[in-house]
Amino acid sequence: MENMGKGTGMTMQTIPWADIYNALERGVVDGIWSLWGSLVEERHYEVIKYYTALDWAWDSCNVAMNRKLYDGLPNDLKEVLFKAGREAEARDYRERQKSDEEHKKFLSSSGLVIYYPTEAERNAFRQKANMPAIWKELCDPWLEKYYPGQNMGQKIRDELDRIRIQAKKK
Repeated sequence: MENMGKGTGMTMQTIPWADIYNALERGVVDGIWSLWGSLVEERHYEVIKYYTALDWAWDSCNVAMNRKLYDGLPNDLKEVLFKAGREAEARDYRERQKSDEEHKKFLSSSGLVIYYPTEAERNAFRQKANMPAIWKELCDPWLEKYYPGQNMGQKIRDELDRIRIQAKKK
């Protein structure tokens, strides 16, 4: 994250979660990268006036299973697990959207000013963050170590681009 912040003019520092409220209240830090729910539940909205909705953060609900156990299952059970996972994913996504909208309404009604950057501003921010260089420095070496010769970094970047384009259509 620190690397990404450099190009945008931000200086990012990690501080203990329990110290964020006081740091914001006293002006020790002047911004926070947070989820909508955390702004409400941790009451950060009480000590900030403005929030830019970059939507960089997300919540993830994962299902994990022992790989050997999964590999030992018959294909029909694997298919059932995959289908159930897809259904849970869709349900959780709908619930997350609903929850985020409720939090946004609450935050707006509390007086917090929420700014939604334009697509041009988002693109400018992405460029300044210089994510391709960060991927090459931090992600590609790790991916090459665990997925040698598969060009996994580029595959993931291509998939993220595809998802970004698909999300814009919705």
